[in-house]
Amino acid sequence: MSTTHFGFKSVDESEKASHVRGVFDSVAPKYDLMNDLMSAGLHRAWKAYTVLVANLKEGDKALDIAGGTGDLAMAFSKKVGKSGQVVHTDINQAMLSTGRNRLLDAGIVLPTLVCDAEKLPFPDNYFNVVSVAFGLRNMTHKDVALAEMQRVLKPGGKLLVLEFSKVAPPLEKVYDWYSFKVLPRLGKMIAGDDASYRYLAESIRMHPGQKELKTLMHKVGFGHVDYHNLTGGIAALHVGIKC
Repeated sequence: MSTTHFGFKSVDESEKASHVRGVFDSVAPKYDLMNDLMSAGLHRAWKAYTVLVANLKEGDKALDIAGGTGDLAMAFSKKVGKSGQVVHTDINQAMLSTGRNRLLDAGIVLPTLVCDAEKLPFPDNYFNVVSVAFGLRNMTHKDVALAEMQRVLKPGGKLLVLEFSKVAPPLEKVYDWYSFKVLPRLGKMIAGDDASYRYLAESIRMHPGQKELKTLMHKVGFGHVDYHNLTGGIAALHVGIKC
């Protein structure tokens, strides 16, 4: 049996998805609040930059993978207008339900479905933009998921991967202290769950760094790939173009 990582632990590949599901079932009710606290609100600026780079226009089609509570889907829907389409997906039902309800409360009705990024139920060459924000690192086979994202993009389409990444060396010590000392305590206080937030910190360390992810995106077929470090590399936005 093949194994993969779940944070710093090794688990059977077939079990990772259920472990990740358990984490997000737990954190879904407080996800937005915890994001604001964890990043001091910076995640909003990172997502706003992602929307800017997406450069969606009226009538475009966009797919938001691991869309969670719907931040990007909501912003995309305003760009594509009534003639466009935004599909909001997540593999986790609790996260998807939270996001769907939030979108409906804002008067936004989008196609919303539980969806495994490694087996996307969409035709080839369909979307102008595919996005995944803070979700790729939780996927068991990142290469398979990225290849699927490339498949459903139109030629000239754009993949946006917003993810925690490798911080600049001067920030490493304080970032490690915050991640492993402060973050789990914050999770315990606010969400009643320190273990899930410890996993989130570990999963960031196990995720490919900026250059490694760029190489992986090239390998699955993206003709041009670039990345933009955000806040000293705490997060990075990778942009892949399907040629």
